[in-house]
Amino acid sequence: MVKIKKKPLQIKKKMSPKPLKKIKPKLKKSQNKTDFTSMSVDTFLNHNFEDVDSDISSEDGEETITADVVEDSNSHNEENLSDGDSGDEIENHKHALSKLKDTDPEFYNFLQENDKKLLEFNVSDDEIEEGDDDDEETNNAPHKLPQELEVASDESDFEDEEKVKDKGTVTLKMLRNWESAIQKDTSNKSITAVIQAFHAALLTVSSEDEQEPCQYKVEGAAAFNGVIQLCVIHLGPALQRFLGLADGSKQPPHKCKKFVKIKGILKDYFMDLSKLLSGVTSTNIQTVLLKHLHFMSPFVVSYPNITKSILKRLISIWGTADEGVRVLAFLCILRITNGQKAKFLDTVLKAMYMTYVKNSKFVSVGSLAAINFMRRSLVEMFALDATVAYQHVFLYIRQLAIHLRNAITVNKKENVQAVYNWQYINSLKLWGNFLSATCHKPQLHQLVYPFVQVCLGVLKLVPTTQYYPLRFHVVQILMDLSRDTSVFIPILPFILEVLTSYDFNKKHQKVSMKPLQFMCLLRASKSQMMENGFKDAIIESVYGLLLEYLASYSHSISYPDLSLLCVIQIKQFLKKCNNANYNRKIKQLMEKIEQNSQFIETERSKVTLNITDFKQIEGWESQIKAKGTPLGTFFENWNKLHSVKKQKQLTQNDELGNYKLPKIKKKPAKVRSEGPVELFPSDSEDSDTSSQKEKKPKRGKRAGKNANKKMRDESGPVEDGGEKDIVEDIKMSDW
Repeated sequence: MVKIKKKPLQIKKKMSPKPLKKIKPKLKKSQNKTDFTSMSVDTFLNHNFEDVDSDISSEDGEETITADVVEDSNSHNEENLSDGDSGDEIENHKHALSKLKDTDPEFYNFLQENDKKLLEFNVSDDEIEEGDDDDEETNNAPHKLPQELEVASDESDFEDEEKVKDKGTVTLKMLRNWESAIQKDTSNKSITAVIQAFHAALLTVSSEDEQEPCQYKVEGAAAFNGVIQLCVIHLGPALQRFLGLADGSKQPPHKCKKFVKIKGILKDYFMDLSKLLSGVTSTNIQTVLLKHLHFMSPFVVSYPNITKSILKRLISIWGTADEGVRVLAFLCILRITNGQKAKFLDTVLKAMYMTYVKNSKFVSVGSLAAINFMRRSLVEMFALDATVAYQHVFLYIRQLAIHLRNAITVNKKENVQAVYNWQYINSLKLWGNFLSATCHKPQLHQLVYPFVQVCLGVLKLVPTTQYYPLRFHVVQILMDLSRDTSVFIPILPFILEVLTSYDFNKKHQKVSMKPLQFMCLLRASKSQMMENGFKDAIIESVYGLLLEYLASYSHSISYPDLSLLCVIQIKQFLKKCNNANYNRKIKQLMEKIEQNSQFIETERSKVTLNITDFKQIEGWESQIKAKGTPLGTFFENWNKLHSVKKQKQLTQNDELGNYKLPKIKKKPAKVRSEGPVELFPSDSEDSDTSSQKEKKPKRGKRAGKNANKKMRDESGPVEDGGEKDIVEDIKMSDW
């Protein structure tokens, strides 16, 4: 037993980590009962090592191994086994990730786009303990640092060129290079780059979830504005330079040889521009984009599908935007439609008419200017092609006639309201203006008669006092049409009927604070009819309409016969009416009518005319019109004052127009008298003027005797005897 104890002590002194490898084979030979190589890790760790120590011995005098040596070897084996298990886990994890591509491809693509490090899984060097040099070289490769470290982006516009090339981020320096290149380059490289940058800029403000990958990336407001500005200013001239088109050239761009090279990229650009137009609400940005689109209109026509969406957006802007933006939108519509009338004119006319009717439902002083602009611009659009316009105008006048027929036959409140509303009246104004502008075209002149019949039917539908404002609107439409088309329309009975049917002697129950205006009114309410302003507005309207209608025929050879019935009814009105102001106004009009009829009779008596010779009559009427008539000159003077008054009503600046601004009066230069300089010249001035005030009568209670006495006491030079100044309170009676 003593020998067995000494031998392990000697082995302990000689032990080192390296000789353990030589001892291992002896362990395997000496283990007769248990085989450690076939054991698992759990059985090896749970094994009773005390029994093993008793079995291990050296029968031939060799060195035996104690429990301490066995423990060292066991700990070394545990480390090797744990390393093997970690390697198996890594391989299993990689295998599971590779299977993920087949089982769940969407999640695998998501990881591939957002977290590539998870797919490229490797064990870090910290997880594996240091071992032998051979094991480290085979299992764990050394980590290599990248040549350039990534720096967090601060959205700066002054990044290095190398970084911009890697990430494709657009900077101000890149924009300056593109700006210089697009002005000189004759190829499509700079054009393509700028359009791709525009698409990338649009993606930054787009709300779409799925966005296509783009070559460039726009970050920051400065880069975004720079890209938009570059496209708006330089893209159009660059396209003309690339295609070889001169300014004002009528050649379609899609017929150029080089158009194929930019066809696809230009289509994407117009799609992005259409999206930007639909999403922008700022007036300034809309103005800039519409000016750019107006320049690019010849290129837009080459893409019919995109053109339809752009026209739809332009028509919406034309009907709802501010005044300046409306004008630009209409100019774009006009230029695009002129380029391809056969493709777009029909659909544009339908859409614009529906937009006009939709936005003319309510008329006020604020919306009246916009409605008038839409009406005038729509007349210009319909006048582009008489053949296409005839089909549309005939259809829409027929619809108006159908509504009128239903109101006459059914005679219900709903049907009457379908005619007596602003949309119906504004439609009549539109077609009246259109027929007046295109009366020289024979195919459109045929529509005058059905339109006049519709207007006369509207006047006769409900001829009550409440709808006098509507009557005046329709009469004005017929008067303008009669004047421009030289077609006689019997309008006088509808104007004179107001003088005979309404009782102007009836006392009013309310006093109106402001004069009632029929400009934005179709139906007068009961409270408005009780005011005195209602009667005043009727007299003003009748006076103006009679004067304008008779002035338009003042040079006609039949004027005395036309005005005869008018004079008779006016005289009847003057006999019945007791209001002196109304009688004075209407009597003045009657005198001018009679004066003009006498003038025509005298001129007509000087010449012998054949009634059947229309050319001779037209020549005589043109001479009289050029010479001037008394009623015509009176109407011109009245119309100038009336138009100024009307403009004040539209702009609502009556108070500003009647406000009297103060005038600055210059005082005469003062002449200094010889002598000592006075410290307070204002006091001396008051004293000088006091003597003059004594001669003048008193202006009021404030300028009484006390004031004059005070002025006399304070008169004279101020003497400074070295005493302190005494400051007295000012009394109200001194002023």
